[in-house]
Amino acid sequence: MKAIIGLGNPGRDYKWTRHNVGFEVINKLAYDYNIDMNKEKFKAVTGEGRIGFEKVIFIEPLTYMNLSGESVREFVNFYKLEPEDIIVVCDDINLPVGSIRIRTKGSDGGQKGLRNIIYQLGYDNFTRVRVGVGEKPAQWDLAKYVLSKFTNEEHDDIIKGITDAGDAVTMIVKDGNAQKAMNTFNKKGIGK
Repeated sequence: MKAIIGLGNPGRDYKWTRHNVGFEVINKLAYDYNIDMNKEKFKAVTGEGRIGFEKVIFIEPLTYMNLSGESVREFVNFYKLEPEDIIVVCDDINLPVGSIRIRTKGSDGGQKGLRNIIYQLGYDNFTRVRVGVGEKPAQWDLAKYVLSKFTNEEHDDIIKGITDAGDAVTMIVKDGNAQKAMNTFNKKGIGK
């Protein structure tokens, strides 16, 4: 079983904000694979199904971004998931809007939801698919920026980024590892 975790904040006020890109990728995948996101478990909304022959569980933590690891840890313990079974999808302010970057280990890159997952699990060697939401303008407060909605000018780029991130997750699940997806999607310009 693969756990695909989209990071974001619960509630209508946060829908389509930069910080909720992870939820949007999960919603797209759930739609594409006809998986109902209708169960609540371990402080998250979940849905189970298959991508190809692989059983998957989609997870959207309801703990708010900075405490996402609390929910993720409960799933990891309950399902006895190994690091290679975990794929986290989140926003990245260091990437242009709509571009994606895939890594199989490393730091949190300043993303507090990732930071909390690494802290709660005690390791960082799980796959993360980062979706670019654009660099914060100098005059903006970071918290306000990540909670802001995308502009009309950014719309097409972020839709492409969400689609690319969903395609990357699908490739990772079907291939059993992230290498091909990294080779495909980590090229400069993907998503733009």
